[in-house]
Amino acid sequence: MSESRLYQSIVAELLKLIESGEFPPGSRLPGERDLAERFGVSRVTVREAEIALEARGWITIKTGSGVYVKSRLDAPGALPDVTAFDVTAARSVIEAEAAALAASRISDEEIGELEALIAVMAEPSATDRTAGEADQSFHMAIARIAGNPVIEHCIQLIWRMRNDLPRVRQVYGRVCHNDASDRTREHAAILAALRDRNPAAARTAMQNHFQRLFESMLEATESDALAEVKQRMQQHRERFLAATRL
Repeated sequence: MSESRLYQSIVAELLKLIESGEFPPGSRLPGERDLAERFGVSRVTVREAEIALEARGWITIKTGSGVYVKSRLDAPGALPDVTAFDVTAARSVIEAEAAALAASRISDEEIGELEALIAVMAEPSATDRTAGEADQSFHMAIARIAGNPVIEHCIQLIWRMRNDLPRVRQVYGRVCHNDASDRTREHAAILAALRDRNPAAARTAMQNHFQRLFESMLEATESDALAEVKQRMQQHRERFLAATRL
């Protein structure tokens, strides 16, 4: 492998480690010698890779101190550190308006496209992944039909947060698995408003969808919190009993 290709491969490896969380924002990367041994390359190659990463905005090199991972907000194309509730609140505003715009522009062919996607979601044998992909396609189709490329881009970005941020993806995954029938019914209500070419009804139907989703998320996270409290109480109890037996 040429020297140029070699340092690029180290860039890719370091990015994987940063994105996986092994080197979180604010952390200091191992020294050049350690990284060179880890990847089986020269220190010069490691240095070139770090320079490239600094140029891209992923790290900062502080002379005499070390190399540090920058905040995700500083990295190009990075996603903000948000919760599933943040994402859902934004979707309620932006996607509701997209639905209202789409209602005045939608064609019969596009209505058929949305009907087919709801049929996939409603299929009893559909896996969570299949239903989830149809769900995303449904919302992205409405964003496209709305006819505003800025709105479409914003919704694409929000879906990146929904799918790529681990905490957000986990909460959505649990809620969508448990509320499959509600999701199908709510999408059908959105489609009915679009079919009627009624912007106000389309906006309301989309808002209702996210309101129910928000409430389901509250229930899911509350149950998680209670389970964690119970686990900690059990651990304290076990430690207390162990201490009394000494």
